[in-house]
Amino acid sequence: MPAKVWHDHYQQQVAENLNKREVAVCIRRPDGAHWTYRLSMLPAEASYQSFNYRCLERIVKFLLWAWGGNEVFIQGAPEVVAQLKADYSPEGTRAFDYRFMGQTCFLADFRVEAVNELADDAGKVSLEQSATRDLEGCRIGFDLGGSDRKCAALIDGEVVFTEEVKWDPYFQSDPSYHIAGIQDSLERAAKHLPRVDAIGGSAAGVYVNSEPRVASLFRGVSPEDFQLRIRPVFTELQKRWGDVPFVVHNDGDVTALAGAMSLGANGVLGVSMGTSQAVGYINDSGDITGWLNELAFAPVDYAFNAAVDEWSGDLGCGVQYFSQQAVARLIRPAGLDIAGDTSLPERLECVQNRMKLGDERAADIYRTLGIYFGYSIAHYCDFYDFKHLLFLGRVSSGQGGQILQAQAERVLADVYPELADRLTLSMPDEKMKRHGQAVAAASLPTLKTTV
Repeated sequence: MPAKVWHDHYQQQVAENLNKREVAVCIRRPDGAHWTYRLSMLPAEASYQSFNYRCLERIVKFLLWAWGGNEVFIQGAPEVVAQLKADYSPEGTRAFDYRFMGQTCFLADFRVEAVNELADDAGKVSLEQSATRDLEGCRIGFDLGGSDRKCAALIDGEVVFTEEVKWDPYFQSDPSYHIAGIQDSLERAAKHLPRVDAIGGSAAGVYVNSEPRVASLFRGVSPEDFQLRIRPVFTELQKRWGDVPFVVHNDGDVTALAGAMSLGANGVLGVSMGTSQAVGYINDSGDITGWLNELAFAPVDYAFNAAVDEWSGDLGCGVQYFSQQAVARLIRPAGLDIAGDTSLPERLECVQNRMKLGDERAADIYRTLGIYFGYSIAHYCDFYDFKHLLFLGRVSSGQGGQILQAQAERVLADVYPELADRLTLSMPDEKMKRHGQAVAAASLPTLKTTV
């Protein structure tokens, strides 16, 4: 049951009801940054109670993982707040979200409250969140992956050096391993520059003001060492490099920025389908918003028997529909005989090999992924303002990616023609694959002005 279809049906019921009401949901962070989503809902009558709660709870869940915040304020639907509080609590069905959005990500208590009035503004974004796209000067750009570190040196936008260095960060318990590895890549790049004016980077995980809050790269580090040495890692590295401007963002956002730079356009949503689902967003002004964009945890399927995310325990989340897990989950329904005890990357490779051999059962998996994607893109349009969707990642490689794209475009054309007319779907070109991420990362910092 695609989320977009469910919500369209709900809104049709609202449009036909004379007692409909206006409701607003505000997501707020400890620093005061906040964003508000407004919708119409059915009246607060007992017969609509479960219908209303499912609508609002799924929207709250989506907004938390799209925008990110530790406080949820509801205006216009006080009767649902008690249940939201119970579900988003240490013992509730959304305990994972409660912990993650509270102390883990924003270092503050999580709460849900009913309010009588919300300010009619679009929130605020700190200057640190903007994407300058400034390539002036001598810059270093880096990208930290799970198997390698990529680094590049640029002089006035020209790439003069790139390198990939293999490393194994996931299960390293000593923070010194990670710090030394990043420093080594920076030093390698700096050798090709007359000076270093700015450093920009990207890495998987949740980053707030260039500070890692949750990151798989450091999963082997103890919680104590994470707080003491990993959270301030980029601030400490900045000091080593003479306090030059030093900015780090989530790799999804930097990928979207690279796509925007490659396309020469703004309003880009980037979706990477790999081990998980990673998402980045560049708004219509060309800025990185500072939103989390962790849509791997955002619901896209409202079926009561939807796939379960083993980490959060929730149903129908994006990770189960746009990743290696999605491919593996569809192998048996497609009728393919692929051993279930092999790793997810191996199962994906088997499906892609079957694609090369012309096996229609493998193609059916990608057609299904394309249907998932088409309806989810339409759902994303209710929360993001974008004109271009850039998708990439191992799942999208080869013939399967082409089938996935064609099927998603067909869904949009057949069901949501108004969206199909204004959206473009594309995969990155070779230039972006080679240098795009590093160039985009290097463009993040704003150079210090001299008087």
